[in-house]
Amino acid sequence: MMNENDYLLAWAAYGVAALGCLLVWMRLTSWMWRYLREPLRVLGAVLLFSPTIVDPSRELFAPALAVTAMDLLLKVGNNAWRAVADLTLYALIALAVYLVFVAVRWPIERWWQGWHEAHVEEDEDPRTLRELMDQDDERLARPYERDRNGRLEPRI
Repeated sequence: MMNENDYLLAWAAYGVAALGCLLVWMRLTSWMWRYLREPLRVLGAVLLFSPTIVDPSRELFAPALAVTAMDLLLKVGNNAWRAVADLTLYALIALAVYLVFVAVRWPIERWWQGWHEAHVEEDEDPRTLRELMDQDDERLARPYERDRNGRLEPRI
């Protein structure tokens, strides 16, 4: 039987491992289109970090994905359906929060894009770098005069 310290230590080890798995999942989905990548990352976080209750009398929790896998693979216990229900509930809540986040972010991004396009300098120099360098060379080719101290001064 586990005491309280072992229970917390097991959760800490699982949290570190799940964080590592989430970072790998983010790296695996980094090449995708933004509006496909972000919901997949949310679902990955839900799968890794959603708990389910195992022993209601002692209020012991375990990762829902692990409980589902153990109950289905080893055919022990009857917590699989509860864990699947918890996963589904957490996934729906997380996706609803994500959709609210997208609904708030979308108009802000549109406004920012319009503001940025309106405030870009219209009078940017259309000349190429080669033309600018040639103009600088012409400026340097101007004649210089010596002042009475012998210093060269450019003619303005």
